Amino acid sequence: MLQGIYAISDEILTPYQEIFAMLQKAIEGGISIFQFRDKSHQDNQIESLVAELMDYCEQEQILFVLNDRIELAMKLQTKGLHIGKKQEVHPYSLEELYMIRKSYGGILGISCYGDLQLAQNAKEIGADYIAFGSCFASPTKTQAKVISLDLFQKIQGIKKCAIGGINQQNIHQLQNVDMVACISSIWKGDIIKNIDNLKRNWKNL
Repeated sequence: MLQGIYAISDEILTPYQEIFAMLQKAIEGGISIFQFRDKSHQDNQIESLVAELMDYCEQEQILFVLNDRIELAMKLQTKGLHIGKKQEVHPYSLEELYMIRKSYGGILGISCYGDLQLAQNAKEIGADYIAFGSCFASPTKTQAKVISLDLFQKIQGIKKCAIGGINQQNIHQLQNVDMVACISSIWKGDIIKNIDNLKRNWKNL
Protein backbone atom coordinates (compact mmCIF):
# COMPACT_ATOMS: atom_id res chain seq x y z
CA MET A 1 0.00 0.00 0.00
CA LEU A 2 2.81 2.42 0.83
CA GLN A 3 4.29 2.64 -2.62
CA GLY A 4 3.75 4.45 -5.89
CA ILE A 5 2.41 7.86 -6.85
CA TYR A 6 1.12 9.86 -3.87
CA ALA A 7 -1.28 12.66 -4.86
CA ILE A 8 -1.80 15.61 -2.51
CA SER A 9 -4.76 17.95 -2.84
CA ASP A 10 -4.39 21.71 -3.06
CA GLU A 11 -7.08 24.27 -2.27
CA ILE A 12 -6.36 26.17 -5.49
CA LEU A 13 -5.44 23.37 -7.89
CA THR A 14 -8.16 20.98 -6.67
CA PRO A 15 -11.12 23.26 -5.81
CA TYR A 16 -13.68 21.46 -3.71
CA GLN A 17 -16.45 21.71 -6.28
CA GLU A 18 -14.21 19.75 -8.66
CA ILE A 19 -12.20 17.58 -6.29
CA PHE A 20 -14.15 14.33 -6.79
CA ALA A 21 -13.96 14.52 -10.58
CA MET A 22 -10.25 15.30 -10.40
CA LEU A 23 -9.62 12.53 -7.90
CA GLN A 24 -11.45 10.08 -10.15
CA LYS A 25 -9.08 10.95 -13.00
CA ALA A 26 -6.08 10.59 -10.69
CA ILE A 27 -7.27 7.13 -9.66
CA GLU A 28 -7.76 6.20 -13.32
CA GLY A 29 -4.21 7.41 -13.92
CA GLY A 30 -2.89 5.03 -11.29
CA ILE A 31 -2.20 6.85 -8.01
CA SER A 32 -1.79 4.66 -4.94
CA ILE A 33 -2.37 7.24 -2.20
CA PHE A 34 -4.42 10.41 -1.87
CA GLN A 35 -3.76 12.97 0.83
CA PHE A 36 -6.29 15.68 1.64
CA ARG A 37 -4.55 18.86 2.75
CA ASP A 38 -6.46 21.96 3.85
CA LYS A 39 -4.79 24.86 5.64
CA SER A 40 -7.62 27.38 5.86
CA HIS A 41 -10.79 25.76 7.24
CA GLN A 42 -11.89 24.59 10.66
CA ASP A 43 -12.43 20.87 11.21
CA ASN A 44 -16.21 21.22 11.35
CA GLN A 45 -16.22 23.03 8.00
CA ILE A 46 -14.60 20.16 6.14
CA GLU A 47 -15.60 17.12 8.19
CA SER A 48 -18.33 15.96 5.80
CA LEU A 49 -16.05 16.45 2.78
CA VAL A 50 -13.27 14.47 4.45
CA ALA A 51 -15.69 11.65 5.29
CA GLU A 52 -16.93 11.51 1.69
CA LEU A 53 -13.41 11.52 0.26
CA MET A 54 -12.36 8.82 2.70
CA ASP A 55 -15.29 6.62 1.70
CA TYR A 56 -14.64 7.22 -1.99
CA CYS A 57 -10.97 6.25 -1.67
CA GLU A 58 -11.91 3.11 0.23
CA GLN A 59 -14.34 2.13 -2.53
CA GLU A 60 -11.61 2.69 -5.10
CA GLN A 61 -9.08 0.76 -2.98
CA ILE A 62 -6.53 3.51 -2.55
CA LEU A 63 -5.16 4.82 0.72
CA PHE A 64 -6.75 8.02 2.04
CA VAL A 65 -4.50 10.19 4.22
CA LEU A 66 -5.54 13.28 6.16
CA ASN A 67 -2.93 15.96 6.64
CA ASP A 68 -2.18 17.33 10.13
CA ARG A 69 -5.71 17.18 11.59
CA ILE A 70 -5.03 14.63 14.30
CA GLU A 71 -8.33 15.01 16.18
CA LEU A 72 -10.42 14.81 13.00
CA ALA A 73 -8.47 11.80 11.75
CA MET A 74 -9.16 9.98 15.03
CA LYS A 75 -12.83 11.01 15.02
CA LEU A 76 -13.41 9.73 11.49
CA GLN A 77 -10.96 6.84 11.85
CA THR A 78 -9.21 7.67 8.61
CA LYS A 79 -6.90 4.95 7.32
CA GLY A 80 -3.98 7.38 7.17
CA LEU A 81 -2.69 10.48 8.97
CA HIS A 82 0.26 12.61 7.93
CA ILE A 83 1.76 15.16 10.29
CA GLY A 84 4.23 17.93 9.57
CA LYS A 85 5.68 20.58 11.83
CA LYS A 86 3.38 22.20 14.34
CA GLN A 87 5.18 25.44 13.57
CA GLU A 88 7.51 26.52 10.80
CA VAL A 89 10.57 26.35 13.05
CA HIS A 90 10.04 23.73 15.77
CA PRO A 91 9.34 20.07 14.96
CA TYR A 92 7.33 17.77 17.18
CA SER A 93 9.32 16.41 20.10
CA LEU A 94 9.96 12.69 20.44
CA GLU A 95 7.51 12.59 23.35
CA GLU A 96 4.79 14.25 21.29
CA LEU A 97 5.38 11.79 18.46
CA TYR A 98 5.04 8.91 20.91
CA MET A 99 1.68 10.28 22.07
CA ILE A 100 0.42 10.69 18.50
CA ARG A 101 1.48 7.16 17.60
CA LYS A 102 -0.15 5.81 20.75
CA SER A 103 -3.41 7.62 20.03
CA TYR A 104 -3.63 6.92 16.32
CA GLY A 105 -4.26 3.39 15.15
CA GLY A 106 -3.99 3.87 11.39
CA ILE A 107 -1.08 4.46 9.05
CA LEU A 108 1.08 7.33 10.29
CA GLY A 109 3.43 9.36 8.12
CA ILE A 110 5.70 12.16 9.32
CA SER A 111 7.30 15.00 7.39
CA CYS A 112 10.98 15.20 8.22
CA TYR A 113 12.00 17.89 5.74
CA GLY A 114 15.82 17.63 5.73
CA ASP A 115 16.10 16.49 9.35
CA LEU A 116 17.67 13.04 9.72
CA GLN A 117 17.22 13.07 13.51
CA LEU A 118 13.51 13.72 13.13
CA ALA A 119 13.37 10.79 10.71
CA GLN A 120 15.12 8.57 13.27
CA ASN A 121 12.62 9.74 15.91
CA ALA A 122 9.74 8.92 13.58
CA LYS A 123 11.16 5.46 13.01
CA GLU A 124 11.68 4.96 16.74
CA ILE A 125 8.05 5.70 17.62
CA GLY A 126 6.79 3.32 14.94
CA ALA A 127 5.74 5.65 12.15
CA ASP A 128 4.85 3.79 8.97
CA TYR A 129 6.70 6.16 6.65
CA ILE A 130 8.71 9.36 6.62
CA ALA A 131 8.82 12.10 4.00
CA PHE A 132 11.90 14.09 3.04
CA GLY A 133 11.70 17.31 1.02
CA SER A 134 11.78 19.57 -0.74
CA CYS A 135 13.64 17.32 -3.16
CA PHE A 136 13.68 20.03 -5.83
CA ALA A 137 12.55 23.64 -6.04
CA SER A 138 8.82 23.54 -5.32
CA PRO A 139 6.25 25.65 -7.19
CA THR A 140 3.75 25.29 -4.32
CA LYS A 141 6.18 25.89 -1.44
CA THR A 142 8.59 28.43 -2.85
CA GLN A 143 10.31 29.03 0.51
CA ALA A 144 11.04 25.35 1.14
CA LYS A 145 14.71 24.42 1.39
CA VAL A 146 15.97 21.88 -1.13
CA ILE A 147 17.47 18.82 0.54
CA SER A 148 20.29 16.51 -0.47
CA LEU A 149 18.85 13.36 -2.03
CA ASP A 150 21.53 11.40 -0.15
CA LEU A 151 19.27 11.61 2.91
CA PHE A 152 17.16 8.79 1.56
CA GLN A 153 20.17 6.46 1.75
CA LYS A 154 20.93 7.41 5.36
CA ILE A 155 17.89 5.85 6.96
CA GLN A 156 16.75 2.28 6.45
CA GLY A 157 14.00 0.07 7.84
CA ILE A 158 11.13 2.46 7.15
CA LYS A 159 9.14 3.39 4.05
CA LYS A 160 10.31 6.63 2.44
CA CYS A 161 8.39 9.27 0.54
CA ALA A 162 9.92 12.03 -1.59
CA ILE A 163 8.11 15.36 -1.86
CA GLY A 164 8.67 18.81 -3.28
CA GLY A 165 9.15 20.00 -6.84
CA ILE A 166 8.90 16.50 -8.35
CA ASN A 167 7.95 16.43 -12.02
CA GLN A 168 8.27 14.29 -15.13
CA GLN A 169 11.77 15.59 -15.83
CA ASN A 170 13.39 14.92 -12.44
CA ILE A 171 11.47 11.98 -10.99
CA HIS A 172 14.04 9.55 -12.41
CA GLN A 173 16.48 10.76 -9.71
CA LEU A 174 14.31 9.17 -7.00
CA GLN A 175 14.95 5.47 -7.53
CA ASN A 176 15.57 4.74 -3.85
CA VAL A 177 12.20 5.85 -2.49
CA ASP A 178 8.93 3.98 -2.07
CA MET A 179 6.55 6.87 -2.80
CA VAL A 180 6.71 10.13 -4.70
CA ALA A 181 4.30 12.84 -3.56
CA CYS A 182 3.19 15.36 -6.17
CA ILE A 183 0.82 18.30 -6.38
CA SER A 184 1.13 20.58 -9.40
CA SER A 185 2.74 17.92 -11.60
CA ILE A 186 -0.44 15.87 -11.20
CA TRP A 187 -3.25 18.42 -11.12
CA LYS A 188 -2.15 20.93 -13.77
CA GLY A 189 -3.30 19.92 -17.25
CA ASP A 190 -4.20 16.35 -18.26
CA ILE A 191 -4.28 14.46 -14.96
CA ILE A 192 -4.28 10.95 -16.41
CA LYS A 193 -1.47 11.72 -18.83
CA ASN A 194 0.53 13.48 -16.11
CA ILE A 195 0.43 10.45 -13.83
CA ASP A 196 1.24 8.07 -16.66
CA ASN A 197 4.33 10.11 -17.52
CA LEU A 198 5.41 10.30 -13.89
CA LYS A 199 5.16 6.53 -13.53
CA ARG A 200 6.99 5.81 -16.78
CA ASN A 201 9.81 8.23 -16.05
CA TRP A 202 10.19 7.06 -12.46
CA LYS A 203 10.38 3.28 -12.59
CA ASN A 204 8.74 2.51 -15.91
CA LEU A 205 5.62 1.34 -14.05
